[in-house]
Amino acid sequence: MLAAQMTGIRKIELRDVPVPDIGEDELLVKVKSVGICGTDLRIIGNGLPGMDEDHPRVLGHEISGVVAAVGRRVDAYREGQRVAIAPNMGCGVCRHCGRGDAHLCANYRALGVQLDGGFAEYVRVPAAAVRSGNVFVLPDHVGFDAAAINEPLSCVYNGLQLCPVAVGDDVLIIGAGPIGIMYAMMAKLSGAARVFVANRSKGRLDWAKRIDGSFVTIEAEALRETILDLTNGEGVDVAVTANPSPEAQQLAVELTAMNGRINFFGGLPKDRQIVPINTNAVHYKQILLTGSTKANNEHFRSTLRMISAGLLDVGSLVTSRYPLSRFEEALENASSGSGMKTVVAFE
Repeated sequence: MLAAQMTGIRKIELRDVPVPDIGEDELLVKVKSVGICGTDLRIIGNGLPGMDEDHPRVLGHEISGVVAAVGRRVDAYREGQRVAIAPNMGCGVCRHCGRGDAHLCANYRALGVQLDGGFAEYVRVPAAAVRSGNVFVLPDHVGFDAAAINEPLSCVYNGLQLCPVAVGDDVLIIGAGPIGIMYAMMAKLSGAARVFVANRSKGRLDWAKRIDGSFVTIEAEALRETILDLTNGEGVDVAVTANPSPEAQQLAVELTAMNGRINFFGGLPKDRQIVPINTNAVHYKQILLTGSTKANNEHFRSTLRMISAGLLDVGSLVTSRYPLSRFEEALENASSGSGMKTVVAFE
């Protein structure tokens, strides 16, 4: 099969490799669509511990496909089923795994990070993922692109569970990439009165307007004065930083209203992770300040049901599709920020 193997920092090669063998408790899935995520781009730029020419890795954790082979002891799945795969697996025995939060396990592993993922024609689904219910059978009407994008959507839903949007809220999303737009879409679904979307790139703001004309788009340079003007100086009820910016985190605290809520969704570079925050603003405005990371299987199941019910059209976020043979072009497109979501599609 063809696979995009990473062998070092900014080193990826398309190679013919053997189709993975599966054990009696495992599945083999023929990949149909896999999204390129900011996490993939960061790994490509920074590398992974233990990954080198002798230990290559196939990235790609936003995966949908068709079951191609079923291990002898697997009863819950059959060949030919259309599926989406939640990538995160925990140890199964710690307190986080015990309450269903395998994504918070200190020893968690993920397809496309610690294990080979979806930038290949086939992916092996380990027994731990099969046992834990990480493989979700798709309704016939849910497309493979939407099913793949359900993975980042489930991460957004995790953030909304921790930092909810109430009916009538004003919500500010700082960052108009795919995550930011998913957040904006789910805020509207939750009953937000106004959703403000801020970004440095006007192109991304134009895309946001195409996806939902009700979004109030704001160029980053005018964010402070625009929000204070539109909210009569009070600020927003909910602010989300959907970008890797310390300045955005500081601004979120400033622009959040009394009794407001903040979610720091976007992680920061290691050399900028210590951020001076006005904690008096948090204190005197009674702000609830949260963070969120990744998603568990129940988040994944919930958002897949939303897609299936037609509540969210995440397929509209896909603006570029490439075959695996043009993987370098796909990476360039995903890095450029010219569109929204780039997927590698297998026809």
